[in-house]
Amino acid sequence: MNSFTMKKAPRTGSKRSLTILAVAILSTLALVSDTAQAAPLPMPAMTGPLQTPSPFQFDAGPLGKLDVTGVMSGMGVWQDNPVPGDRFTRADISNGQIFIQKTHGLIQFFLQAGAYNMPALGTPFLSTGATTAGYYGPLPQAYLKIAPTKNFSVLIGKLPTLIGAEYTFTFENMNIERGLLWNQENAVERGVQVNYSAGPLSASLQWSDGFYSNRYNWLSGSLSYTINSANTVSFVGMGNAGQTGYSSLATPIYQNNSDIYNLIYTYSSGPWMIQPYLQYTQVSANHNPNPASYVQRSTGTRGAAILASYSLTPHVTLAARAEYIASTGNATDGAVNLLGYGIGSKAWSITVTPTYQDHDFFARAEFSYVQASSYTQGDVFGPQGNNPTQARALFETGFLF
Repeated sequence: MNSFTMKKAPRTGSKRSLTILAVAILSTLALVSDTAQAAPLPMPAMTGPLQTPSPFQFDAGPLGKLDVTGVMSGMGVWQDNPVPGDRFTRADISNGQIFIQKTHGLIQFFLQAGAYNMPALGTPFLSTGATTAGYYGPLPQAYLKIAPTKNFSVLIGKLPTLIGAEYTFTFENMNIERGLLWNQENAVERGVQVNYSAGPLSASLQWSDGFYSNRYNWLSGSLSYTINSANTVSFVGMGNAGQTGYSSLATPIYQNNSDIYNLIYTYSSGPWMIQPYLQYTQVSANHNPNPASYVQRSTGTRGAAILASYSLTPHVTLAARAEYIASTGNATDGAVNLLGYGIGSKAWSITVTPTYQDHDFFARAEFSYVQASSYTQGDVFGPQGNNPTQARALFETGFLF
């Protein structure tokens, strides 16, 4: 999900975020007194190290038994070399969300509602109100699931993307911020998805609107092979089958006309979780009459990353991420600016995130550093856009319930 663009997000006051958070809290508390504990749920998907507690379960009459979980958290951010419109320090709600789902029977569903933030490396920080209003609204994911067998299902609605090794929301990942490679990928899309599994193989196929464009011309697919209990390898690909001239905060014009591929390996055993992956993206040349989406020369990015976490104790985990990404082309050959740091630019990053969790409570710090190279003056960091580096320190704390 590309968010490098410096365009201004729609302005919404903090009251909207606080209202959504209050609704999520009150709704959950109203259910707690009459609910029973159930087994952990597959949604929202979480890489760790944060773990959700057992959900609250209640009888919803004709809907059957429903499961409810949620997250309340806030964060503070310090950064150097902020771009115009950004600041050195920030504090905001990072999550005020509630999740309601039915996970049994032929007809199932998942609803995610509330306020959220999606901080990402090398991009300006947006307020939670602007993020929620400008991206996917207060219902970022919501879908109906038809599951005639345990190995086959169909999903319809606002779906999480198949692409990438990182999930969308802070609490789902081992790092607070999303990485440089994630900036080239989508996060949430509207469409239809078919899932099938057989033994160690699992596959998904999706028809959607890609980068939340409301133009249904994207085809996505994933294939995973579970080697054993500790090792999995996945190949994921997606692309725009046509051309789309529409753009918004959630729909960057070039990425929404691209092809994206990932090769992901995951090792998880004992205290270790290690996940290296490769990313390839390409935006084809086109002669779209819309000058905003015109691409004279085919342009792409090539990236590699490794994410790792190690559990030091049952309550303390140390996570890290290292990345490198490069874009093709130069300023004279008709290529386009995909990274946001200039045509043909490159960047690398390092992120370290120690995490503490005790039952529902969690707290974590993060230190990140981004360095751009082969950049264009005015397109990187600082008040004049001429500084190629940015360092950040973040702190996030809250409750999973």
